[in-house]
Amino acid sequence: MNKKLIALLLAAIMVVACFALAACGDKPAEDPTNASDDPAAASDLAYIQSKGKLVVGITDFAPMDYKEEGSEDWVGFDADLAKAFAKTLGVDVEFTEIDWDNKILELDGKSIDCVWNGMTITDEVKASMDVSDPYCKNAQVIVVPADKAEQYQTAEACKELQFAVEAGSAGAEVAEENGFSVTEVKDQATALQEVAAGTSDAAIIDLLMAGAMIGEGTGFSNLAYTASLNSEEYGVGFRKGSDLVTYFNTFFASEIKLGNVDKIAAQYGIAADAIIK
Repeated sequence: MNKKLIALLLAAIMVVACFALAACGDKPAEDPTNASDDPAAASDLAYIQSKGKLVVGITDFAPMDYKEEGSEDWVGFDADLAKAFAKTLGVDVEFTEIDWDNKILELDGKSIDCVWNGMTITDEVKASMDVSDPYCKNAQVIVVPADKAEQYQTAEACKELQFAVEAGSAGAEVAEENGFSVTEVKDQATALQEVAAGTSDAAIIDLLMAGAMIGEGTGFSNLAYTASLNSEEYGVGFRKGSDLVTYFNTFFASEIKLGNVDKIAAQYGIAADAIIK
């Protein structure tokens, strides 16, 4: 091989080597905040502990989550349990009122960390979030003015009524199943106000709420609930893949054994047999 050919080959090898070194130099350095190295990226527990709070998505729904007159603090069966749950995780609790129809978006967008508001476990809910073991029994019931209750004891008798229902709720779902004409409102308390004011003929709300908020001695003493339209169970919703589901299930089972759940239920007028043990 002559010297000229050898020189050309060496030059070609040097050019290839330079390109290889340049390519290596352009490769970005490993990101020290890569998700695989960040426990909070893979664990909801680590995430809420890193920010120091559990954000709970709720609506105004007595006896589960509500404010007593003149108070800014959220109380109720769900609210009190949420406070206790957050304490076991070593974080504070923050309650955020949400549009119930947007609960899935709020959860996925991390505006909230869980939905804990007497949420009915449905196929849609199970497809969109990870749900705890059921903790409470419930039903959807028809609410009408007390002086008309005798006329509306069945779903069939209510076919011609105009119903107020919470948007995105189990009540809205059963209203559709029964072919009722509905007006969607922001929450169940507003649905009751619609009936009390006469702007809607009836409402569909949770039985547990009806037992606490309407009838003699309540703010809606002129209303009554009649027909039950279904039976259902409540669960707490977390993001898909969240490790908080396991922590909640363990927490609730422990609170049941300690008798704390029954005490809180009695405080808010929830029948002992409504609690799933």
